[in-house]
Amino acid sequence: MATAKKAPAAAGATKAAPAKKRTPNAAFMKALTPSPALAAVVGSAPLPRTEIISKLWVYIKAHKLQDAANKRMINADAKLKEVFGKPQVSMFEMAGLIGKHVK
Repeated sequence: MATAKKAPAAAGATKAAPAKKRTPNAAFMKALTPSPALAAVVGSAPLPRTEIISKLWVYIKAHKLQDAANKRMINADAKLKEVFGKPQVSMFEMAGLIGKHVK
């Protein structure tokens, strides 16, 4: 059995193009002002949405609000109940509920 040989690649084609650095989306980096209920948790200074979510996770972990049986669920304390509107939310719906509390 004869096998076909591959044609040699062009001299410049063997090196991969340098990877372009990914630029952040401007919409995510826009500073948003939190509502008074959300400001009680993350502070009143305008923050990008990504920072608001990060600060929420710091608060959740510091107060041990993750459900012990299902880590995807967050048990709201008095401050978070004002933000979420219910006693327990999943971590996936948390970001959507935050949208109502930023301008």
